[in-house]
Amino acid sequence: MTPQAEPDRALQGRRIAVPESRELDVFATLLERRGATVLRCPLIDIRDAPDPAPVLTWLRLFCAGGCDDLIVFTGEGLRRLLGALDRHVPELRAAFVGRLGAVRTIARGPKPGRVLRELGLKPTLVAEPATTPGVIALLQGLDLRGRRVGVQLYGVEPNAPLMDFLAGAGARALPVAPYVYADAAADAEVLTLIGQMREGRIDAVAFTSMQQVERLFRVAEAARQGELLRQALARTMVAAIGPVVADALSVRGVTAQVIPADSYYLKPLTQALIRHFGAPPDA
Repeated sequence: MTPQAEPDRALQGRRIAVPESRELDVFATLLERRGATVLRCPLIDIRDAPDPAPVLTWLRLFCAGGCDDLIVFTGEGLRRLLGALDRHVPELRAAFVGRLGAVRTIARGPKPGRVLRELGLKPTLVAEPATTPGVIALLQGLDLRGRRVGVQLYGVEPNAPLMDFLAGAGARALPVAPYVYADAAADAEVLTLIGQMREGRIDAVAFTSMQQVERLFRVAEAARQGELLRQALARTMVAAIGPVVADALSVRGVTAQVIPADSYYLKPLTQALIRHFGAPPDA
């Protein structure tokens, strides 16, 4: 009988590529503590909006009571809004937190709720699944006529489906984009990662955002290696942190073999990898 790996070394001998950037060290440590060798290749960097003026205009409007509802797409976005306040208009922070507690907040999944709880608050409503269609499905049960709806965007993606729905429901959308995505690893490093997957030198690649998927395919296609990338992913175990990332892979012909069941964070993703691999390759 094949012996099972000790829980703290369950990924012993596995080489796992990690495209994460913002929480790269956290994710890498979770995997390395279980014995994995981590190949770090951050594909995307998250940065504050290059021009803070539109963000500050939106914050002043919100603090003055300009929104009846607030749709929060990401915990990162809420943190960036708080960061903009602290850097530019710290005197408005208390008013902002006060308005967060007064308006109806709609969180896309559980992550924004974590940031709200740090402020002593909780979301009024939580959209599940944590996708734009999930948010729209939740909103369909609400009367939005005449409502002023703040929308914290996912990066600078304008989210036309949501904006069209809000307009059709009689609401006035007030979007804000507090952060942007930027390329992190150089294209040469990304192509090296693809080559290592094609050569079978990587056991798994674990995606934690759809932007990582988009960057990987963008670099491959610019180098005329789109088909080679699909071949590389076909021989590599592909993990996705949640359904949004899995969908981004699916539309490109790639199936995520590992997805956490119902909690889309780094620790559940690590546990899902452990369950998939079971014993280490040299056990």
